[in-house]
Amino acid sequence: MDLSMLSNLTDPVILFFVLGLLAGTLRSNLEVPPAVTKFLSLYLLMSIGFKGGEALAATGITSTALTVMGLAVLLSVVIPVVGYRVLRRRVAPFDAAAIAATYGSVSAVTFVAATQFVTSRGDEPGGYMTVALVMMETPAVVMAVLLATWVRAQRQAAEPALVAARTTGSGPDAPTTPTSDVPPAGSNVGSVLRGAFTEGTFLLLVGSLVIGVASGSSGAETMAPLLHDLFKGLLAFFLLDMGLVVARQLREVKGVPPFLIGFAVVMPLLGATLALVLGVLTGLSVGDLTLLTVLAASGSYIVVPAVARHAIPEALPSRYLTMSLGITFPFNIVLGIPLYHAIAGVLA
Repeated sequence: MDLSMLSNLTDPVILFFVLGLLAGTLRSNLEVPPAVTKFLSLYLLMSIGFKGGEALAATGITSTALTVMGLAVLLSVVIPVVGYRVLRRRVAPFDAAAIAATYGSVSAVTFVAATQFVTSRGDEPGGYMTVALVMMETPAVVMAVLLATWVRAQRQAAEPALVAARTTGSGPDAPTTPTSDVPPAGSNVGSVLRGAFTEGTFLLLVGSLVIGVASGSSGAETMAPLLHDLFKGLLAFFLLDMGLVVARQLREVKGVPPFLIGFAVVMPLLGATLALVLGVLTGLSVGDLTLLTVLAASGSYIVVPAVARHAIPEALPSRYLTMSLGITFPFNIVLGIPLYHAIAGVLA
């Protein structure tokens, strides 16, 4: 095992994240304008999508690419199922469903930081890893909807009298407005999934990937000044802002039960372990194995929480959002990425 964990702590990108975290903790008036934050977020998504498409155009769909995509889908189904079974023993079922789906999905920013990290150390990942990122978003969104639907079905089955009253619209218990057990109008599975798949960041990532594949090497040369030369500097600026955001989110941790705080650290490590085992068994390279591990260890704080607010309105956003953004994200950025890379270097 090398000293990559220690060297990561002196990487300017990580140090800017720590600076933002410190400034936010001290309640400094340092802030990044919302318009700049939005631009940086869109830039990073476009950059990682295009560069992934560029690399994919150069290598094509190989057997390794298909293997990675298959593992990505498998992980994004297994992780939320395992997470739900663990959580259901300690928290309300709707909270369990939302949190499990959050950890079955991925953090694009963590993926971007990990890509920069492994590339700077000479372990260039395949362009298909960006496809894996996209593919791991989709099953988690589906799982969020299905888990919530399953929980509602269980509750309705346990209360046949209430179900009958709701069906006929009669009786003293017949509601005049939607109850917490019934999703509000417009929150059916189809509408929620359409909203998720037409969400701006998701479309930009997928569209940039397709453009990168279509334009090939000539497109890569044209876009190099924007998407390659400026990438690390803008990533540092974005992580400065993320440090400020995380510091604010950490103030909400006091409202999260200790069990869930532990889950926000242990669950990513369990996902990372599963990814490492599967990746080693299938012979992935160090770069690919590290990124697959990062994907399995991260939690969504954009796409799935946005879906959960509509698909699982009964769940508490202060829990699943604080866990993924306030605990798991900084853990992975500062310690997780170099740890996974070091272990992958030994095992691959």
